[in-house]
Amino acid sequence: MARVGRREEPMLSRGTEWLTASHRLRPAGPPATSEMDETLVRAARETGAHIAMLYLLDAAGEVLLMQSQMGLPGPMVGQWSRLRAEAGVPATVAVRRRERVWVPDLEELARRFPAMAFLVPYHFSVLATPLRIDDRVVGSWVLMWSSSRQPRLGSYELEVIDEATRRMEEVLKESAGDDQRPPVTPQPRTLTPLPSRPSEGARTPAAFGFADRLRDGCVSLDLYGHITYLNDPAAEMLGGASHGTLLGRVLWDAVDWLRGPVFKERFRHAVVSQQPTTCLLGTPGGVTVEARLHPDPTGVSLHLVSTGKLPLADSSAHPQPHHLHELLHLAATLTRALTVRQVIEVVTDHMMAVCGVHSMAVFIAEGGRLRVLGSHGFSRTFVERLNGMPVDCLTMTGRVMRTGEARFYGDREEMGEVYKPALDADDMEAWAFLPLSLPDRLAGTCVVAFEQPHPFSGAERTTLTSLAGLMAQALDRALLYEAKDQAAHCLQTSLLPRRLPDIEDLEAAARYVPATRGVGVGGDFYDLIRLHDHAAVAVIGDVQGHNLSAAALMGQVRTAIHASATDPEADPGTVLRNANRLLLYLDTDLFTSCVLLHLDLRLRAFSIANAGHPPPLLRAPGGAAEPVEVPPGPLLGIDPDAEYPTLQVPFSPGAILALYTDGLIEAPGVHLDDAIARLAAYLTKAGQQPLHLLGETLLDQAPAAEQRGDDIALLLLEHLPRP
Repeated sequence: MARVGRREEPMLSRGTEWLTASHRLRPAGPPATSEMDETLVRAARETGAHIAMLYLLDAAGEVLLMQSQMGLPGPMVGQWSRLRAEAGVPATVAVRRRERVWVPDLEELARRFPAMAFLVPYHFSVLATPLRIDDRVVGSWVLMWSSSRQPRLGSYELEVIDEATRRMEEVLKESAGDDQRPPVTPQPRTLTPLPSRPSEGARTPAAFGFADRLRDGCVSLDLYGHITYLNDPAAEMLGGASHGTLLGRVLWDAVDWLRGPVFKERFRHAVVSQQPTTCLLGTPGGVTVEARLHPDPTGVSLHLVSTGKLPLADSSAHPQPHHLHELLHLAATLTRALTVRQVIEVVTDHMMAVCGVHSMAVFIAEGGRLRVLGSHGFSRTFVERLNGMPVDCLTMTGRVMRTGEARFYGDREEMGEVYKPALDADDMEAWAFLPLSLPDRLAGTCVVAFEQPHPFSGAERTTLTSLAGLMAQALDRALLYEAKDQAAHCLQTSLLPRRLPDIEDLEAAARYVPATRGVGVGGDFYDLIRLHDHAAVAVIGDVQGHNLSAAALMGQVRTAIHASATDPEADPGTVLRNANRLLLYLDTDLFTSCVLLHLDLRLRAFSIANAGHPPPLLRAPGGAAEPVEVPPGPLLGIDPDAEYPTLQVPFSPGAILALYTDGLIEAPGVHLDDAIARLAAYLTKAGQQPLHLLGETLLDQAPAAEQRGDDIALLLLEHLPRP
């Protein structure tokens, strides 16, 4: 593969400068910041990337904050400056998985990151690389290429990326404070790309002369849409304003008929994909103009060509600005928000970054009173004063909740004319009270406030009201989800043992962790049944499925096993045969895995039978943990003639048994035997510690996932040595 953008000189070794004096960036901050930025820009140049971004985790480790960027279109910077750590984008996934994430094209992006593909439906390649201090991931950096490049990275490019990562990590480690965290800035810095070739004195006037002689409109824009040059025909097309009036202004702010979403969307497309693109636009005079956009990493050349009259289009018919891209961004992000807290966080991040909001609070009506669901930026006094207040009281929040009409107040004087008490709340200067409207009812009110006077344009009022509508739908889903989740957890809790029995010479600890997807109820179960002072039956199992049917069947299986296990003549194999016959009698479509042990502490041994369940782990005193291998029988509920062999195993004082369900070990792409061996290694390394702490240690090693798709049951048993 060709080495994109490679310079003739070799890679510079450690300790030397990456940038020559003529190409050095103007320092954007402290020396460490400047060195990080220089490294980012040089890596982009050396690999041919046209967009580069650097992210660091905030102090809580919950948000990736953009520190610097190069080449990103101005309208997109605010939307991507804050990324929740659990978001499904390459930059965050690289941090969570602690490995590089490579997406070669739009098709792969749509498959792995559908929400991002919906928001940025352009052709490009992207690589996200994690950044570490020692063994701790503190952020990531991202490079993006146009789709015209090869579908994989070459050895030279990987060499450059490895060196840049090493340099960034060194700088981060040197700049880290006592808490071993690098300093994080709240607002991203915009970096200038290195020039692709040195400027030539004769080129600039020649280029101006070429453009000025054309009768078509020629406009040069930077990556934020600012006009840096235009010829006379372009100035005439854009409304007849003088060059001085237009230079330096954002094109779609300066020209009314370019304010609609069509042109801005084409601009984003050109910059991100680095591919030429066109669109047809109608001018106030009814003339159609073809806008041809030619991008490179430093900006966009806009070629405007008049194509004649457009009979059906005029200025009144042209779309007005409604921040369509911002709404799409929020809508796509809200699809991943399951809980009320997640919805509040997503909307807060969006409003702070895009709308410049300082404070926000969300209220719903519950039992005729206001209840705060979440707030950000407001003082506790303000929130507590409204929380619990009757909806009928003459508060602006309650009034909007009753009428469903949004209210906007651009300064304190305007607000004081209608509702003076709000002026005492946190010294805010401008307010918007937005109804959370659903098709059949008003769900609540969203209150946003600004620190400075803020005149609300018609477009902004429409946008904020639309944002509130999206929030209302997401909150409705989240409240329903949380109600179902709470009911499911109550059901699950009622079906599991309230407490484990006391048995002489035996210590026991158990944990159940529900799945975080769906209604949150599963079929995992455990039990410890006391037979007499020195004997007990331990059981753990997993009913197929994650629904109320699985939970109900789990209760029946657990009850049947409990009844059969107390028979002094029944060994573990017999108990499982009885449970198998019960499931076949119930004629259910669900299957169950189960492992059952009969512990005899006087004999210092246990007998065990297994019905298709992961084997327990046994850690002998002072030894390593190993799986208890017993020939497994089939799952319960399949074969009416199934047999479950019983094996007897020594259980010495000081030994520990770990019984678990597959949610503790299974991970995509990991073989089951390897997963069991991994858990055994953790149990061995855990050493001597109380069982409840040992349980937390093992749960902490469960495979991490954005949404845990399986529940976990864990039962730990220790044969206590006599003093």
